[in-house]
Amino acid sequence: MSVIKPTPPSSPVDGPLDQDQSERQLALEYLAEAWNTAEDEGVETLALAHASLFAALATFVKMHGDDATAALVEQLPDRIRAGEYNLDRVLQ
Repeated sequence: MSVIKPTPPSSPVDGPLDQDQSERQLALEYLAEAWNTAEDEGVETLALAHASLFAALATFVKMHGDDATAALVEQLPDRIRAGEYNLDRVLQ
């Protein structure tokens, strides 16, 4: 996984969605850095992926509950098949 740089807000009138996107991008950069460090120290990529999924799902359950998390996970197969999680996807 490569480090992804955050996209800063383009103007002071950016709305909450733009701020959320910027914060998520920054969070992804921190996670990518930790991921790369772990790989450099010999942690297997698959172990990192499993641990990351566990941590993410456990956080969702804690914040939103079992049912809401299950509903989110039910949407994943279609989103994965649509390419939303493909890092090599080309956006047009």
